[in-house]
Amino acid sequence: MTETPLQILLYLAASVLFVLGLKDLAHPRTAPRGNLLGAVGMLLAVVVTLGFADIVEWRWIATGLVVGTVAGAVSARWVAMTAMPEMVAALNGLGGAASLLVAGAFLRSDDALSTLVATGASGVIGAVTFTGSAVAFVKLREAKWIDRVVAPAHPIATILVALGTLAACVWLARGGGDAAYWTASAGALLLGVMLTTPIGGADMPVVISLLNSYSGLAAAATGFVLGNTLLVVAGSLVGASGIILTRIMCVAMNRSLANVLFGRIAPAGASASADSVYAGKVKSSSPEEVAMLLDGARRVLIVPGYGLAVAQAQHVVRDLAAALEARGATVEFGIHPVAGRMPGHMNVLLAEADVDYSKLKEMDEVNAAMGEVDVALVVGANDVVNPEARTNPQSPIAGMPVIDVDKARTVVVVKRSLSPGFAGIPNPLFAADNCLMLFGDGKKALVELAAALKAA
Repeated sequence: MTETPLQILLYLAASVLFVLGLKDLAHPRTAPRGNLLGAVGMLLAVVVTLGFADIVEWRWIATGLVVGTVAGAVSARWVAMTAMPEMVAALNGLGGAASLLVAGAFLRSDDALSTLVATGASGVIGAVTFTGSAVAFVKLREAKWIDRVVAPAHPIATILVALGTLAACVWLARGGGDAAYWTASAGALLLGVMLTTPIGGADMPVVISLLNSYSGLAAAATGFVLGNTLLVVAGSLVGASGIILTRIMCVAMNRSLANVLFGRIAPAGASASADSVYAGKVKSSSPEEVAMLLDGARRVLIVPGYGLAVAQAQHVVRDLAAALEARGATVEFGIHPVAGRMPGHMNVLLAEADVDYSKLKEMDEVNAAMGEVDVALVVGANDVVNPEARTNPQSPIAGMPVIDVDKARTVVVVKRSLSPGFAGIPNPLFAADNCLMLFGDGKKALVELAAALKAA
């Protein structure tokens, strides 16, 4: 497809909007504007592409636009914040499937070698993204049956499937046509399942950002197939940003990418049992007792986790923070990079409740001043505040940076029960001398705590 000078100029404008949007997305305060800039850039890209294309069946284009618009509007309005990671996984998968199908539809066996290589890359990466995202979606829904999909000889089987897929790609490059393409794609679909299934739930934030990168790379390869400059640019931006974010997530968890892809966080033999960690040491508290602690606190740190999202308690915790500030306390929020189930999950959750961005503090910043915190209020977090990552070199999470709430003067943990987090190990924090447990649904417990604080 030959692009006209005007089309290239408009594509350049859309590319600039994408870059500016990514820049703004780097900070919560400017993220809404960045999202809008990206959306406008994509609208411009679609209009320009369709406007310069020789399309006969416009009714199908119109149908697709209507269906996509309705699906997007409904999802944005009705998908709960707790389900946002699953939605991101689904969107990654759909992007991969689109690349797989479009590249297959435009396949010509008499194409140049470079085009055939791009076609194979688009199909393989798109297929891996599609099934890998589907598995990630199921895992985020906490469906236990997915773990039984792994074959006993999984590593060997994965290598064999990967080699078979590579062989089909070579066949495609040598003029194998549709048969070679769909054989490679079938192998890649299976490979996506085999690569993602063994990865533990604690690593899902990393997997989501990696699959996001895959979807971008697949789109960029499809851009080469179609001869569409903007698709190459947009796909490259998504691919590069996804890789960078994956790297940041790995550093935050003190894990290499290879360790995430080919290992898994699981209980280790050296980890103590829950009975030995908790027996006779856990101190249960009441909203009234915690309110008395908070009433005299000068500095309070609130550490949100996935349990806060599940309970939809972000508005309540905002009101509690406002009540404490009205009493003269300094209230901050300690945000762990991988708290929740996707990068930035807690930032988005608190932004939805209109929490001031300046109060959201990164892990390193709050850890440096933890000794000055009177009360650390942990709401629904588990692994990201587990001191065993720091103290037990044999722990499955050893070396993973955590928020050191155990170093605060007093810790209050709001949690339904003593159940473990994604890592599947007990948390010694819950049995620490300076820790009180406030058991119950996060939202209900915080509402009762706010009422008790008001009464105090």
